[in-house]
Amino acid sequence: MKKILVFALLAVWLVFIASAAAYNLPQTRLWVEWQMAKLQAQVKYSLNPPEEAVFVPQAAAEEGQAAASPMAPSATLPPTLAPTPLPTEAGPTPTAEPTATVTPVPTPLPVAVTLQGVRYEDQHGKWSYCAPANLSMLLSYWDWEGDREVTGPYLKPYDRDKNVMLYEMESFIEEQTDFDAVVRANGTLELLKAFIAEGFPVLVERGVYERDFHGVITWMGHYQVMTGYNDQADYFLAQDSYTTANLQVSSEELIKGWRSFNYMYIVAYPPEREAEVMNILGPDADEQQNYFAALDRASEDILTQEGQQLFFAYFNRGSNLVKLQDYFGAAQAYDQAFARYADLPEDERPWRMMWYQTGPYFAYFYTGRYQDVINLADNTLEVMSEPILEETYYWRAQAKWALGDANGAVEDFRKSLEYHPGFPPTVQSAAMLGIDL
Repeated sequence: MKKILVFALLAVWLVFIASAAAYNLPQTRLWVEWQMAKLQAQVKYSLNPPEEAVFVPQAAAEEGQAAASPMAPSATLPPTLAPTPLPTEAGPTPTAEPTATVTPVPTPLPVAVTLQGVRYEDQHGKWSYCAPANLSMLLSYWDWEGDREVTGPYLKPYDRDKNVMLYEMESFIEEQTDFDAVVRANGTLELLKAFIAEGFPVLVERGVYERDFHGVITWMGHYQVMTGYNDQADYFLAQDSYTTANLQVSSEELIKGWRSFNYMYIVAYPPEREAEVMNILGPDADEQQNYFAALDRASEDILTQEGQQLFFAYFNRGSNLVKLQDYFGAAQAYDQAFARYADLPEDERPWRMMWYQTGPYFAYFYTGRYQDVINLADNTLEVMSEPILEETYYWRAQAKWALGDANGAVEDFRKSLEYHPGFPPTVQSAAMLGIDL
């Protein structure tokens, strides 16, 4: 009997040792962590459905009085210590982009075009590797030899970060490759065709409905590399890292999903082809003009859309006004957007929206509505199974500091750096404020 017990204990010990050894293998560890994260999300979302959470702007009277001008700092935050804006929302300057002689895009465009040369990559097996895979695919067209294992560490220093911004992709292209890039809003189907017809694949940011990693079909932000179109069959060809290569997306589906991200896109190109890119852009070659045009389009969408699409239209109006540094106007537009959000049926609420966008933080902060910044950040983080968003912690830290909560600000700054080591806005702000992180 004792021998049986000894053998049983030995077997258990060997299983434990084998499991521990297997866990130390990267793929095994990732699989275990992935399963644990799925379980955690399922439990949290079943107890606290994220679609039930609604942010209601407060805009306390004293905060409104503190914002007599769009850039007025708080009395507790000296002008020399104003926060460093994130690159993704920094207002454009008229000289930010070279001006080129604009020539009309040749017409008519071909009825159908399919670009060859993009090396397909999926995003699976890694944490939210949509951005690294798509950027790698975009660059592969230009014979770049890297893959998502190269783009990933740069774009996601903390690999479980929930989102990568377009400006981070632009920075990678300009700092880590021999290519240049341009990011713009207000993309159109015709502009997309023009780029593809001239041999430039386009990476777009759009909303899609997919089954997420805890098994629910829901709205989420997504990148796709567009490599073709067919007017007769009315579709665009997308390299979709989540589903498949050569995915056919109808024009209606594309424009609807694109609206949720202000029709944003990025084009990579060899430096010697910059004039071609600027000619295709036309008036949008000028960054400031681009955001004025995007603002007009958002206003038009407000008049023609309803339901969820109306929420996106108001949100886009706010985002364009932030880019143009009209923070009061932007705050009003975001207030309208969040009011429309609250009116949506719960199953239509894009509750991940603030994972991907930071414009409301700019608008509310620079109009002195610090408590709204904190409340919005709280609402965003509380409904996440894993609250990992460096930008959100950064803005909550700024608002806490402005309200005199130095300890809370330092804690959030540190969280921001935990999830994005070396995050430039946090590093710069901490240095300006004299905080040792």
